[in-house]
Amino acid sequence: MLLTGKTVVVSGVGAGLGHQVAAAVVRDGGRAVLGARTAANLARTAAGVDPAGLHTAALPTDITDEEQCEALAALAVDRFGGIDAVVHVAALDTHFGGLEDADFAAWQSVLDVNLLGTLRMTRACLPALKERGGAVVIIGTQSSVAAPTQVRQAAYAASKGALTSAMYSLAQELGQHRIRVNTVLPGWMWGPPVQAYVKFAAHTGGVTEKEVLAGLTARMALPEPATDGDVAEAVVFLASDRARSITGQSLLVNAGELMR
Repeated sequence: MLLTGKTVVVSGVGAGLGHQVAAAVVRDGGRAVLGARTAANLARTAAGVDPAGLHTAALPTDITDEEQCEALAALAVDRFGGIDAVVHVAALDTHFGGLEDADFAAWQSVLDVNLLGTLRMTRACLPALKERGGAVVIIGTQSSVAAPTQVRQAAYAASKGALTSAMYSLAQELGQHRIRVNTVLPGWMWGPPVQAYVKFAAHTGGVTEKEVLAGLTARMALPEPATDGDVAEAVVFLASDRARSITGQSLLVNAGELMR
């Protein structure tokens, strides 16, 4: 029970990783305060991980809106008395392409969500975090340090790379308040988005889903990709007191596809 008595704010709660993080927080004794733009996703996750409603609270939240970020932080304090950790799952990852075909207005939107949105949400939680110390856990991506060959998402990778760079400054700045800041870098993560990609690639390529998946796992040391749940386990560890001396670090959760 790594998070007994801890209150964890989770942004970007949907059907995949956000749901798994919320479930892991509650399973390990924590209280999960959930934010996402879509109210239906919040309700579905809260009901699924905490049917009695004793260990969760939720509020529709767009992290590009500073007032909405502050409202989610306030909900955590009002409902559970404070904040011990913040997990940033919220991200915009639907813009594809590279430099030559770049739509820089779209890039700006990606940066506003992934980089600035994460910083907004962190700052909104900062007064409560300072009272207790605690943890900020950022979900990054392996593609920010090693571009995949199958899909080109330059804007997403660049925004997450900037966020990882910002992590170092945050870890240094907030360390005096006993606040740790770390990043989890998933590779191909088996969950709804990757499952949808495998189906799409198989259909458009005229091959089986098994063949597409084999192409993704060919460079992995382990024979299958990490799941959303596997990434959530790493998040819970970094949010817990078991990681009390770990800050400013990036942890790859990728079945050994990239080793550093």
